[in-house]
Amino acid sequence: MDKHNEDDQMPRHQIQRRHFCAATTATLAGSLLMQSAFAQHAKALKFKYMLGSCMYGEGSLEEILPEVRKAGATAIDIWPRVHGNQREQVDAMGEERFRGLLHQHQVTLGCITQYKLGPFGLQDEMRLAQRFACHTIVTGGKGPKGLKGAELKSAVGKFVEQMKPHLEIAEATGVTIAIENHGNNLIESPDSLKWLAELRPSKHLAIAFAPYHLPQDADSLGQLIKTLGDSIAVFYAWQHGMGCMNKLPKEQELLQMPGRGDLDFTPLIKALTEIDYQGWTEIFMHPVPRGVPILETTDQVTAEINRARDYLEALR
Repeated sequence: MDKHNEDDQMPRHQIQRRHFCAATTATLAGSLLMQSAFAQHAKALKFKYMLGSCMYGEGSLEEILPEVRKAGATAIDIWPRVHGNQREQVDAMGEERFRGLLHQHQVTLGCITQYKLGPFGLQDEMRLAQRFACHTIVTGGKGPKGLKGAELKSAVGKFVEQMKPHLEIAEATGVTIAIENHGNNLIESPDSLKWLAELRPSKHLAIAFAPYHLPQDADSLGQLIKTLGDSIAVFYAWQHGMGCMNKLPKEQELLQMPGRGDLDFTPLIKALTEIDYQGWTEIFMHPVPRGVPILETTDQVTAEINRARDYLEALR
């Protein structure tokens, strides 16, 4: 019996009910599709940009801080010598003057980078960070190099144990100590990062993820990001290009920047989206020699950062 013949033999209230149920089902299905589409749109990664002061070499904070907002960032990451000297400038001008400059330019202190102090020498820096409501300090991971397997896991475990007294201060001051996977350090390989993420006893110990120092395979980098998850506090938008250890023509040096070198950041951005990344993103490179700006003028540096930022935004 076809549908029309069935309808002819059914009471009117049952026909109305059938049509109402069908219409309701269609409406609900359409609503769920719209909600799904909205959820996918809402899940797009929202970068929280931070500007590295050393991108401007040893430029003055008075000159750099107005560039933060121009570069799409809300916070400054201050670096000491040899990469910059803005941390030394803070000491020279005093905290009140620095606080006034931050307020004037509507910028926060997002991070203090301190490699030379190392992870066991940050007590005073954490207290300084607390006074500025700065919640991140980046440093390297001290320990033996070139380890693999069980030896690597053991060394990372020992490092984590050594960090525990310092993490007590970090927790008291509201600071996260982010360890960069820097070359020639204990924490330099994908496995060392995985062990650090697994063994960390507190969320105040985290990772500053630097693709530059890892194999330049985009899919592998994306998978590593997903494995590390919320242990990442800082993401450096930075690739290896042709390296940063030898003087190169500027166009080759700039291949470290997103959108210039061979690394496709698409799998990395997709992975950051999947883990709902909430940390800082810093567009980055190193010039040769250290301590000089990445380009000759302040305007050129900011323009290059914005070019890289446009590239990243197009991948969201």
